[in-house]
Amino acid sequence: MIKNTLISVSSEDENRGSVEFQVFRFTNKIRRLTSHLELHKKDYLSQRGLRKILGKRQRLLAYLGKKNRVRYKELIDQLSIREPKTG
Repeated sequence: MIKNTLISVSSEDENRGSVEFQVFRFTNKIRRLTSHLELHKKDYLSQRGLRKILGKRQRLLAYLGKKNRVRYKELIDQLSIREPKTG
């Protein structure tokens, strides 16, 4: 969790519309929803919201991976997100 606070402090100066910032925000929402769903297993509306956010983040990461591979790798490492398998 310390890693997230460092990223959030550095992201305050960054453009909030940037792909990195959006992925960071989605990752925080995903982690928060995941911990909520561990307590409330039958909250199907939150499960749907989680799937929608996961899809949005996946599309943004795919876009970033195509446009700038270096920034993509750095973001994956910073947020400790597993890189999706291609092939």
